[in-house]
Amino acid sequence: MPTAPTTQSPTPPIARLMDGSVLARRMVEQAAERAALLTRRTGRAPCLATVLVGDDPASVTYVRMKRSRCEKAGIRSRHIALPAATTTAELVDTLTALSDDPEVHGILLQHPVGPHIDERAAFEAIAPAKDVDGVTYHSFAAMSFGADGFASCTPAGILRLLDHYGVELAGKHAVVVGRSAILGRPVGMLLLGRDATVTYCHSRTTDLAALTRQADVLVAAVGRPRFLTGDHIKPGAVVIDAGYNPGNVGDVDFESARTRASLITPVPGGVGPMTIATLLTQTVDAAERQS
Repeated sequence: MPTAPTTQSPTPPIARLMDGSVLARRMVEQAAERAALLTRRTGRAPCLATVLVGDDPASVTYVRMKRSRCEKAGIRSRHIALPAATTTAELVDTLTALSDDPEVHGILLQHPVGPHIDERAAFEAIAPAKDVDGVTYHSFAAMSFGADGFASCTPAGILRLLDHYGVELAGKHAVVVGRSAILGRPVGMLLLGRDATVTYCHSRTTDLAALTRQADVLVAAVGRPRFLTGDHIKPGAVVIDAGYNPGNVGDVDFESARTRASLITPVPGGVGPMTIATLLTQTVDAAERQS
């Protein structure tokens, strides 16, 4: 008697990777060309001032990396290292002085700054024209209403990445998991500005998976490693993992998510490079406007 043929389960589709490194490299090259042109025209290179409070190892590494990328793009970098015991008033004075300095075109305050400092007061000491990291109230309002200003770098980088991969946002349901002032909230406003229907989720959201499974575009910005799994994802969704946690892992469980999503950002190599490329681009934008 012939043996019945065995049936094998079809191999689940694997999401296409959204490579932020390649696009970020192109953006940095373009920023470098503009910086060189501005330097020749004015005799003064764009300048980004970085301010670091304390010596947190991760923050020190981030600032060093940003300064290195500045150098490669022809952007001058001025670094101000302040002791961990710096007060809010002292930090505000430092940022105010940089805002008033015509040699400085952009200011980056590396955060977090420590629990004893009023971070919002520090951010608001940065002149809007030099807020190339998009952290002030002015920048958030301008970004939300489509006015002139600087967007938060990670959200702006995410939008550039979505555009690069041809993701249509108008009419789509975007779900943002996270509501931080520099990531979750602004990325939702940028998506809304592209005519997406936006749902914000957070730590007090009831039945999170029921909402994330409705998302055509899912943005993970919750700051918890592998928090979202394949069970949270609608088949065919675009998944943006904006998290970065110890061990080079994001907020999304990559292996389970990639069998459900159509497009997904890796960690590292997805959103991270876009953040720095956007910072450099906006620094050159600021220098051009001020010159």
